[in-house]
This record gives sequence, C-alpha cells and structure tokens, in this order.
Amino acid sequence: MTDLTPQQGIMDIALYQGGASHVEGLSNVVKLSSNENPFGPPDSAREALVREAGNLHRYPSTDHASLRNAIAEVHQLEAEQIICGVGSDEIISFLCNAYAGPGDEVLYTEHGFSMYRISALAAGATPVEVAERERVTDVDALLAGITPRTRLVFIANPNNPTGTMISEAEVRRLADGIPSKCLLVLDGAYAEYVEGYDGGAALAATRTNVFMTRTFSKLYGLGGLRVGWGYGPKEIIDVLNRVRGPFNLSNPALAAAEAAVRDVEYVEKCRTENTKWRAWLAEGLAELGVPSDTSTANFVLARFASEAEANACDDYLKSQGLLVRRVAGYKLPNCLRITVGDEASCRRVVHAVRAFKDASQ
Repeated sequence: MTDLTPQQGIMDIALYQGGASHVEGLSNVVKLSSNENPFGPPDSAREALVREAGNLHRYPSTDHASLRNAIAEVHQLEAEQIICGVGSDEIISFLCNAYAGPGDEVLYTEHGFSMYRISALAAGATPVEVAERERVTDVDALLAGITPRTRLVFIANPNNPTGTMISEAEVRRLADGIPSKCLLVLDGAYAEYVEGYDGGAALAATRTNVFMTRTFSKLYGLGGLRVGWGYGPKEIIDVLNRVRGPFNLSNPALAAAEAAVRDVEYVEKCRTENTKWRAWLAEGLAELGVPSDTSTANFVLARFASEAEANACDDYLKSQGLLVRRVAGYKLPNCLRITVGDEASCRRVVHAVRAFKDASQ
C-alpha cells in the first residue's frame, strides 16, 4: 500500500487496449484492427530512416524546422504555425494540458476518439460527451452542449471508429457558433483519405480559436515511429511549445516523416487503392447482410444484428487468422471495425464473413 494519491481523474482512465497483432497457433495472420496502411511506408521514408542510423548519438532538432518546412510546403501552410508531436495523440494531450484543468469541460461526441476523454481526465478537466445522429457528428448537439465551463471541443472528421464525416459547411457552422474563449480542435487523422480535403487547415489559418491535428500513422504508414503535427494560430503554437518536451521526436522519426510527406506520388497511390478496396469491402459485406455507413477513412464499421453476432463473427474471423476490432468501448457493441487492407486481405474478410453467415443459418 502507498500513501501517494494520483491527481483527480487519473484513476478514471481505463488502460488502453491496442489492436491484437497475433493469434496463438496460427501463421499468416492479417492484422486489420489498427487502421494501418497495408502497404507500409514509402521507400523514401525507409531510406531516410537507414541514413539516420549513423546519427543515433546526436540529439534531434528542438524546433523540428526541416519537417515543419516540408509539411508547410506540401500542404501550402505557414511553417511557424505548425507544431510536431509524438503522434497526434501528444498534440491532443498538449491542448488539454494547456487549455483545460479542474473545473473546465472538454466536449466530444459519443463515438469520438478515446484520447479526448483520456487527455481531459489526465489534465484534471471534466470530459463531456454529446450524442451523435446515426453515428454522425451532430453540430446542433455540440453547440447545445457548450457551457461557460467548456474550454475545448474535439471532433474527428472523418471520425474514428465510425468512418463518417460532416461537410466543410457544417464544420464552419460549428466554428461560427463556438464562443471565442472555447477552442475547436479538428482532428484530421484520416483527412488524407479524402481527396481535396484540407482537414480544416483553412479554418485554422483564419480563426483565433480553431486548431487542426494530423498524423503520419495512417496513410503515410509510419505508425511505428509516432509522428503527428498540429496547425493553428501562432499564439496557440507558442503556448503548446511551452509544454512540449524539447526532444520529443527522434532524428529517425523526423527524417522518415519528412521523406514521407514529400512523397506525394506514393500518397496518391495509397489513397487510390484504399478508395477502391474500401468500396469493394463495404459492398461485399452489405451483400451478406452486414451494412456499414459510407466511410471516408481507411476502415469500415460493419454493423451486425446484435452484440452476440458481432462477437461470434469476430471469434470466427480470428480463427481464420483475421484480426479486426471490437468497438463496444465506443458504445458500438454490435459493430466490428475492419481496416481496409490490400486486395487479398479484403477478399479473405468477405470470404470468411460469408462462411460465418452460412454456418450460422
């Protein structure tokens, strides 16, 4: 026993459960539980990583200038309005630590990314959840949920784990309705999967209380290196840099991320493949009586008739070496989130779900 007590809210955080990566006794296991790019990172990023192997004794840049400049160039943004972190998760944590605390509220939607609640609690703030409308962010519900204590409002667009998305006009309406002392955070972890979508960058560039987060873990295939970034007003960037550790990103991570963001041809190839096989996977499952909302990300949220059927299907898929994600923790107990893999993986999933359905009849 100990007399030491953690800060209020810490023990309300459930330990994070990552997507499974292996099945005992099975080989040729396909991991479709963590929304990873099935093609991995571009060769340019791998080569950059290897080149940095000789510099492991050197401390990394404290200002991430080279990576920020590359991001700014590719996305046509201002480098001084960019901050880099250990995945977008760390940026979310910075925001909560900097702008919310005891007595403050952090708003998010009922099926929103779990890190919003976790980071709010870790900062001592009160997480507040508002309803979605048929698994889609409800702007009116968010606006109605804002109180004088609200300091941060998080939405993921596209959203994880639903895959749904609201229009840029709706995002703008949300931004217009938020008080000036409240910060709207647009989580664009899956923005690259939407052709022509800026993830909210234009709003973040022109509003004093709008901020955007992005990641290299999804389309760029660098989940193992943990690199994310944020974009917003200079005043907010200045605040966040005061809570950011000076050496939060390693030289290999910085080099690989810079190479990846500049490899626009690879990005386009991965986006095209994902769009193609996402549609094929959703249609194949729908034909088997397993519908899903139109996804704009790199996964589909397959809806089953009941929680029991979803769990039974998950067990069957696992027996076939296919790992997907149960999302009961996101209040979607009758659903399975299935990452869009390559052609072979998508075909294996549909074949296995068909076999499961046939055996259940």
